[in-house]
Amino acid sequence: YGKMSQIIKLEEEKIGVHLKDQNILVTGAGGSIGSELCRQICRFKPEKIILLERAESPLHAIELELEQGYKKVQIVPILGDIQDKNHLNNTFEANRPHIVFHAAAYKHVPMLEMHPWKAIDNNVLGTKNLIDVSTKNNVARFVFVSTDKAVRPANVMGASKRLSEMLIQGQNGCGLSDTKFMIVRFGNVVGSVGSVVPLFKKQIQRGGPVTVTHPDVTRFFMTIPEACQLILQTGAMGKGGEIFILDMGTSIKIDDMARDLIRLSGFEPDVDIKIEYVGLRPGEKLYEELITEGENIVPTRHEKIMVLKGIECDLQLLNGKVDELAHLAGEQMGDQIKSKLKEIVPEYNAMR
Repeated sequence: YGKMSQIIKLEEEKIGVHLKDQNILVTGAGGSIGSELCRQICRFKPEKIILLERAESPLHAIELELEQGYKKVQIVPILGDIQDKNHLNNTFEANRPHIVFHAAAYKHVPMLEMHPWKAIDNNVLGTKNLIDVSTKNNVARFVFVSTDKAVRPANVMGASKRLSEMLIQGQNGCGLSDTKFMIVRFGNVVGSVGSVVPLFKKQIQRGGPVTVTHPDVTRFFMTIPEACQLILQTGAMGKGGEIFILDMGTSIKIDDMARDLIRLSGFEPDVDIKIEYVGLRPGEKLYEELITEGENIVPTRHEKIMVLKGIECDLQLLNGKVDELAHLAGEQMGDQIKSKLKEIVPEYNAMR
């Protein structure tokens, strides 16, 4: 997509030093970000890559692809769920990962507004399980893939990712673990499952209408390979406790994007193919932000990456509240989950 293609320069040697000959575990390895992370990691010749994924067909697909493309890397598919702590423990003990890239998450905003307990079970408690198991098994580095929706979250999905960030940041702030935990936050990736570009293309093929939520809605975009390269770069740069923010360039108006795609397909917007404004969905914002005011942003030596300074230790309080959330999720009490999230993440501003 024309306005977005920026060439990203990587410090290949530095990344290589971290990944070469290591055992690396990727959660959500069958997803759009997870699978691309696996491809890119394999270029750096790790000893072994452990693909953790609970969806059987995508796991099978990425396993076959990597086995064909990277004969020298040991590919270990694990059909498993980050919510199953016992299985996680066994996986880590058997495979001894040095580095964990945690990309598994539920991410569809309207879906999680309807099933808030799933956001807790998967995004929050799953992340907590991984933190515990990684610490116990002396993982060296842990990179958590987060989202711009965690900034002043307007929805359950964003609040669950912000809470996961807080759990991760606390690990280094409290000096509880020798593992270096870090977070990478970025916006939408073009072409990921459920993203807007494939949807628009389908709508154009059908002859329209192309549905845009609101004429003024904007989003940050990056291609999947770009995002994954920067995740690997931050993994190599982090000292522990940071939130890295990818410079997504300028935010793009979805309306402009829809019109460009219609023209690129050889049609005239509003003449051959109508654009319909359908209204923001539950939990959607007009525009996303990558940082919260008051967070201390510092540039890094890489022009596309900024870093936030970490928070101090407050984990005891946090863990108690997460236990309460877990209980509410077990009972599937949606409204109480949202209230409890608001208590833990004060900047969470649920849209009604």
